[in-house]
Amino acid sequence: MVMSLGNSSSALTVQWDDVELFRYTYLPSDPQLESPRPYFHPVRTLARDVVSLYRPHDHVWHKGIAWSLPNLGPENFWGGVTFRRGDGYVQLPNNGAMRHDGFDLAMVKDDVAQVEEALTWVTEYGETVIAERRRIAAAAWPDQAAWLLAFETTMRNVSGRSISIGSPTTEGRDNAGYGGLFWRGPRSFTGGRVVTPDRSDGGDEVMGSRGAWIAFAGRHDEHDRSSTLLFRDSPGNFSYPSQWFVRSTPFACVCPAPFFAAEYPLGAGASLTLRYDIVICDGALDSAACAGLANRAAAQDPLSGAI
Repeated sequence: MVMSLGNSSSALTVQWDDVELFRYTYLPSDPQLESPRPYFHPVRTLARDVVSLYRPHDHVWHKGIAWSLPNLGPENFWGGVTFRRGDGYVQLPNNGAMRHDGFDLAMVKDDVAQVEEALTWVTEYGETVIAERRRIAAAAWPDQAAWLLAFETTMRNVSGRSISIGSPTTEGRDNAGYGGLFWRGPRSFTGGRVVTPDRSDGGDEVMGSRGAWIAFAGRHDEHDRSSTLLFRDSPGNFSYPSQWFVRSTPFACVCPAPFFAAEYPLGAGASLTLRYDIVICDGALDSAACAGLANRAAAQDPLSGAI
């Protein structure tokens, strides 16, 4: 079995043997209202089960797995409405877009897919505010019926002024600290189990808790199978251990939320680097099994090709 990488006119695909692990759309056709940005979808397990959801009717700006920020100063790079203290959610002319500028690297080496991408963040009014360098890597762990997706972003403030990065919670809405690497799960995962280092049967009460990792186990329609996604924070991140935005109802989602409860001031010309790992697994895993995968992810670095 080998890893391979394909590139169409708008998306990369990464495949392990005959299984397409994910499609990374870097030139989306989404309307401005949905803050066009690159996203991973569909994302599949090694058993070919899809574990992501694209453009659900309840939140059409949710795109599989995507780096998304709802409160970048006054701008919205999440999509849809913006929460404003005193006004609630309102639709504003502030839906920015992340523009793909090109790939510096897109290759497979030693069965590790590696991608390096340059992006520019442009507001709805056309102002350039962020220059981003993004790194992505994928490696298969067939011995554990799992594979690893590594994601790193370095955002540099090129606006000429300081920008505060926050969330709806920093704007005044309780327990709505989303913003970051956001995953929206399949409809059938609604009511699934949130797994933490302390328990295997969590739910919505885990919202806002902190930890080095969190996982979500859900069941699939059409056949009697389950999958688990493990999200690992990196000790090098300023917000470690992550505060997690996680829901089991009314839909499944997970987001390591570095700006959950406090704004982060990104000075003019300054850069911020954040790194996360996601392990996509076949089966419904418990806390002990997830801890083992988190340790394996911590010990290996597909972004450097060391796996």
